[in-house]
Amino acid sequence: MGLTAETIIEALSGVVEPELGKDIVTLELAEVLTCEARGEGWQVRVRVKSSSPAMHARQRMREAVEFALEKLGTREGLAIETEVEVVPIGSNERTLETRKVLPGVKHIIAIASGKGGVGKSTVTANLAVELARRGHRVGLVDADIHGPSMPTMFDVVREKPQPVEKAGKSMIGPVEAHGVKMLSIGFFADPDQAIVWRGPMASKALGQLFTDGDWGELDYMLIDLPPGTGDVHLSLVQLVPLSGVVVVSTPQDIALADARKGVSMFQLDSINVPVLGLVENMAYFTPPDLPDRKYHLFGRDGVKRFAEASGTPFLGELPLVQAIREAGDAGRPAALQEGTEAAKAIAALTDRMLDVLADAPSAKAPSASPA
Repeated sequence: MGLTAETIIEALSGVVEPELGKDIVTLELAEVLTCEARGEGWQVRVRVKSSSPAMHARQRMREAVEFALEKLGTREGLAIETEVEVVPIGSNERTLETRKVLPGVKHIIAIASGKGGVGKSTVTANLAVELARRGHRVGLVDADIHGPSMPTMFDVVREKPQPVEKAGKSMIGPVEAHGVKMLSIGFFADPDQAIVWRGPMASKALGQLFTDGDWGELDYMLIDLPPGTGDVHLSLVQLVPLSGVVVVSTPQDIALADARKGVSMFQLDSINVPVLGLVENMAYFTPPDLPDRKYHLFGRDGVKRFAEASGTPFLGELPLVQAIREAGDAGRPAALQEGTEAAKAIAALTDRMLDVLADAPSAKAPSASPA
């Protein structure tokens, strides 16, 4: 009787990934590379992925796999020479079942900008509200540690996240407004207090919003990143399995120069996060008394041209409308104002983002959750 790859995989179904609590076959972490007859015995090469990159954890996994194959040989009366390779799971390879962070979140989307003041937080807040309006379960993390704005944009400045006990562990209960669950460093500091932290401290605090937050099951989580390409961005891509990133810019050259840097950062081999598309904010201004006129105060189609030149999807443009600014200041994002020019533009932007996300490799946009 000989060996087959199927027999080997069946034998490995009893090996449990200790950090994830399920067997490596169910988690699709085991792969048979070679199964060949050699003289009177068999040579078997197996590659297994480990949730932990630590050397001792990988060694324990190797020993468990070797023991399972040894038992198989004893049972079948075969001499099996084994070679087991154990490698860490890549951050872009993690599925919902193999995630240790945010295991109940289907899609995690970061909203970024190379430059401050281009309306990234406004875009994030309105995308979150629009997704929630459509019946999706939505979470939002305000990762702008030094300039948190989401508590103001959702009119929850005085709210405080409450502790929640889950499986004997104290978790942070997100604040909810307009159907969106959110956490922000702004909830833990006085609104007028400057948050003066070095990079490692800021990154650690951000990580706790993800690992200690009681997020539950979500269809989408949006992350409002700080401007630039710094410590927080690097920490985020190492901690959280991003489905993609949306980059926001205004049309003028000085903002586009920084947006290019933001796009190139996420495309680095060491980061490799899909850029879902570009948003042109403050694209034009239409006076209330001249509704048919468009004034391109910051230049025209700069982001659209950059998208075409770089092969990046163009998700759409948002006008420079006083109502969007007023809605954000009042804590009621403009996406709530159905039928207005701003709400229509936000809806179109959301449609395009979801289309691109659905077409992305290994991505499938979820249907709206039942009420």
